[in-house]
Amino acid sequence: MTRAYVALGSNLGDPRRQLLDAMDALAGLPGTELRARSRLYLTPPWGVLEQPPFVNAAVQLDTELPPHELLDALLAIERRAGRVRAERNGPRTLDLDLLHVEGVGMDDERLILPHPRIGERAFVLLPLHDLAPDLLLPGQGRVADLLAAVDTSGCTLLP
Repeated sequence: MTRAYVALGSNLGDPRRQLLDAMDALAGLPGTELRARSRLYLTPPWGVLEQPPFVNAAVQLDTELPPHELLDALLAIERRAGRVRAERNGPRTLDLDLLHVEGVGMDDERLILPHPRIGERAFVLLPLHDLAPDLLLPGQGRVADLLAAVDTSGCTLLP
């Protein structure tokens, strides 16, 4: 089993429900155990600013799936949730990003690990910090240090 971290986001439909359903789907992947769930955060949009705020979270998985198979499973969960890739950084029913797989560094046409923009995004770092504040992301730094360096204003914890 390999430890992996996945970021979840949604700002269309019922975002909280979308994330909870996606967490259940992740827990049901073959050879995979959902080890931990972050809290849910309401965060401002990124990139395209004229859209509703997002609900974001992260999960920690232990999985037997190789990174590309895990990525394919994430994309299938997004499609089942009605995800349409119409606009980069635009609104979405569900976004699942494979952030990090322990012991794996990868940079190919389909997947870069660890995700290259983790350190820029409070909406990723806040929930990831819930799960693994001391996680060292190769080439980027420790999650707690990365979080301390980004602007988290506008991000709130959901009850």
